[in-house]
Amino acid sequence: MAGKTKILSSILGDEQVPAHLARSVIEERLRSAILDGRLPPGMAVRQQELATLFGVSRMPVREALRQLEAQSLLQVVPHKGAVVAPLIGEDAVDTYELRVMLETEALRQSIPLLTADDIAQARGYIQQLENETRHAEIGRLNRLFHMTLYSKANNQKLLRLIDNELLQEERFLRFHLSSMGLGKLTQDDHNSLTDAASDKDVEQAVVVLHRHLNNAMTTIRNYLAKKNP
Repeated sequence: MAGKTKILSSILGDEQVPAHLARSVIEERLRSAILDGRLPPGMAVRQQELATLFGVSRMPVREALRQLEAQSLLQVVPHKGAVVAPLIGEDAVDTYELRVMLETEALRQSIPLLTADDIAQARGYIQQLENETRHAEIGRLNRLFHMTLYSKANNQKLLRLIDNELLQEERFLRFHLSSMGLGKLTQDDHNSLTDAASDKDVEQAVVVLHRHLNNAMTTIRNYLAKKNP
């Protein structure tokens, strides 16, 4: 166990954390390491090793792992426990089809209520995305951009579901960019989506969002087809 704990220490750090912050700190450390690839798919993440590493009981560790499992970043495997989930699951296409339904509804609800400040914030994220080359940061900015345009939707549970799906997409974006040798993605769809939102043109915004998500779905289908010929 000492060897494995040393490996985790090099990835996650090993400073002791206050008990009342343990769950959130451990969750965020693990999430960041999974999203940027330092914890690769299939790697076991054991409660006792993490508890020893951070000098806490297993309870906050268990709670952190449950949160990450709910975000589909970890999965429980019989006889192995929690492991880092595959980068792209076999249900990824289904997930994107669900996102189309959820996000178009959020967009319809939100656009009529978006303010000039909301549009300016969305454009700010686009500008940052234009200049960003770190894959993990691109995923984070992409999520913040989309959530800004959906933020005025009146269904809070809908927004929580979407945010969870976008957290998962951060991993896909990292894979997509690195596998294609790209430093960044074109912002054409994001600009068109923001323009439509600014004009309060709900139907045009929905058309752009459909195209945007369907392009990602096509990339995933092609990846899965090559992986499972």
